Amino acid sequence: MLRIAVPNKGSLSEPACEMLREAGYRQRRDSRELVLPDPDNDVEFFFLRPRDVAVYVGAGTVDVGITGRDLLIDSASSAVEHLPLGFARSTFRFAGTEGRLTDARQIAGLRVATSYAELVSAYLRERGIEPAAVVRLDGAVESAIRLGVADVIADVVETGTTLRAAGLEVFGEPILRSEAVLVRRADVDQPAGLDVLTRRLQGVLTAREYVLMDYDVPLELVEQAVAITPGLESPTVSPLHNGEWAAVRAMVPRSQTNRVMDALYDVGARAILVTSILACRI
Repeated sequence: MLRIAVPNKGSLSEPACEMLREAGYRQRRDSRELVLPDPDNDVEFFFLRPRDVAVYVGAGTVDVGITGRDLLIDSASSAVEHLPLGFARSTFRFAGTEGRLTDARQIAGLRVATSYAELVSAYLRERGIEPAAVVRLDGAVESAIRLGVADVIADVVETGTTLRAAGLEVFGEPILRSEAVLVRRADVDQPAGLDVLTRRLQGVLTAREYVLMDYDVPLELVEQAVAITPGLESPTVSPLHNGEWAAVRAMVPRSQTNRVMDALYDVGARAILVTSILACRI
């Protein structure tokens, strides 16, 4: 039975559970459940603190788990990234007092406050930058400079509004671009069932990224139309009853749906329909 660790709370929890649900796995109905067997799929779920997931996977207590790339690196465990999952994206950056710093190399000799001390220490060490100290804080990192705890902070940055309100600005290149990832141990054979889990999750990712597009087009315009909708391998083209038109079906990137529909209409396609994909195997 494959043992899977899932975040029990925070921004990773609900999207992770929803993805697993879309992949056909049972998920808990009560947030107090810490262990959930799913015998129909030969898996067992363990709901853990997001920061602990990589630690448990690295120790072999569970086989795989869902966590953030930032939390995986910060854990310093032997777990490795197996599959990016496309949600909970974030950017991790340095910030300091407005107008003071422009490059990460200027951090040498300064104190850095962060909730991700191992991640930041590794980043600086790899670049030969020696700070005076890396101060680990559990929250409210943006207040560290004003309170005299640090000279620089490193934190997740979305819009930058919170930093600007604290009189801070980002500088240097991003430390890390993070997202939710499926992690596994690096030093053991692939656990039984991981290939099935991987295919299912990849199927969810593909279903979220693509739609199914159907349309009718005159036979003499088929080549022009399928050039717009090449599909993954090749579109399906079927003759219609009147013998002068063809029906075409292809997968199209969801983000390009309306642009593709406009292009098809201009070519001469009609009855253009778009359908969401619930699940797939590619």
